[in-house]
Amino acid sequence: MSYILVIAAVLLLLNTYPLIVSEDMMFRSKETTLQSSVSVMVYSLAGLDQLDEENVAAAIAGVEETGLSRILVTDNAGRVLYDTRETGNAVGEYAVYTEIVQALLGNDAFTSEYRSGAFRSRAASPVLYHNQIIGAVYAYEYDTEQAALLEGLQSNLLRLSAVIGVGVLLLSALLSRALTRKIEELLLAIRQVREGAYSHRAEIRGRDEIAQIGQEFNSLTDRLQTTESARRRFVSDASHELKTPLAAIRLLTDSILQTEDIDRETAREFVSDIGAEAERLSRITEDLLRLTRLDSGVLEPPAVVEGMPVLEKVMRMMSLVAQEKGVDLTYEAAGACTVLATRDEIYQVIYNLTDNAVKYTAAPGAAQVSLRREGGWVVLVVSDNGVGIPEEDIPRIFERFYRVDKARSRAAGGTGLGLSIVSDTVCRRGGTVEAANRPGGGAVFTVRWPWREGGEGA
Repeated sequence: MSYILVIAAVLLLLNTYPLIVSEDMMFRSKETTLQSSVSVMVYSLAGLDQLDEENVAAAIAGVEETGLSRILVTDNAGRVLYDTRETGNAVGEYAVYTEIVQALLGNDAFTSEYRSGAFRSRAASPVLYHNQIIGAVYAYEYDTEQAALLEGLQSNLLRLSAVIGVGVLLLSALLSRALTRKIEELLLAIRQVREGAYSHRAEIRGRDEIAQIGQEFNSLTDRLQTTESARRRFVSDASHELKTPLAAIRLLTDSILQTEDIDRETAREFVSDIGAEAERLSRITEDLLRLTRLDSGVLEPPAVVEGMPVLEKVMRMMSLVAQEKGVDLTYEAAGACTVLATRDEIYQVIYNLTDNAVKYTAAPGAAQVSLRREGGWVVLVVSDNGVGIPEEDIPRIFERFYRVDKARSRAAGGTGLGLSIVSDTVCRRGGTVEAANRPGGGAVFTVRWPWREGGEGA
């Protein structure tokens, strides 16, 4: 409607302004030509000391202007001495036209109007002799030719406006229908997605802005669907992982409660198992909280940290675990391995990878950890000579709760979140992490952080 109102205003202006300007130009032209004709007749009478019918007719006969509808000459009393109109001649009568009255008062007068398809123009000027008014000359023009031109212009403007108006209405209807249909499709898609149908897509064709909005909406919906699928999978996996130790704790407690004459050693064993499951439940909860903080972007401010002291700290803790399992754990470090992160983040990455290497390496086995600088990167390599990773599982090894061997992972006490924490932590600091199999057997994990100059001590 706003578009149509603007076009209507433009069409109204098109049909009024040119006509007003044309009429004004016509009026000015009539004033110039009619006053000129009157001036010529006044000049022809200027030599007469008084005006009468004979001398006026003789003087006007030589200068009478063609194209004028009527010419009147009066004396100083307003009595008509000369009249060119044949029917209804007013000679001898008194003329009381406004223009003649103004002329007898010593003023030039002119009026013009356009009505009924004709320009009606009147002009009058006084006749002077020795600065005395002895009469007046009056001229009247009835012009239909110029009026016809103006009417033609008006008709052409009306026809042009009609064509433009019809075109605007048709175009507005087509555009409104097209835009309304696209907007309705987009609104329908929004409502569908709002109700949870994340697979629904807006089918909007074209290359206009609404089609681009539809494409952006579909891209957003793809991300929502991916996020929702990941959320549901995460909730399902997390519920399953939490339910397993809880079920074990409940089973063990029920066994203790339902056994009346349970011996001390058996009860101690059950309580020890309950403590192990509770510890596992605590680890899962801590990992979930850590992933939640990573997802929310709530991270500690990073600093330039030297990685070697952190590596040594992890190795001191993991060496005891490796000895108990009969795994030979060795490490090496070289160069200024400084990265932009936090000490806790570097600790978690090294600890999780080393813990996995020790857990999934059978005795007698070996695990190696190295930290060194390579160009603009600080590279951490953790390798073992265990069973390795099936090739089809390597692309998914960093997914949350994904396990290559679920039974073996649970038996080893894993939560299925360690590698996800490693990947998210490293990637958020601009690094990369890769998993591969060693040619001689076993797995190798490679972490790269951007190197930063400087650093803090241990």
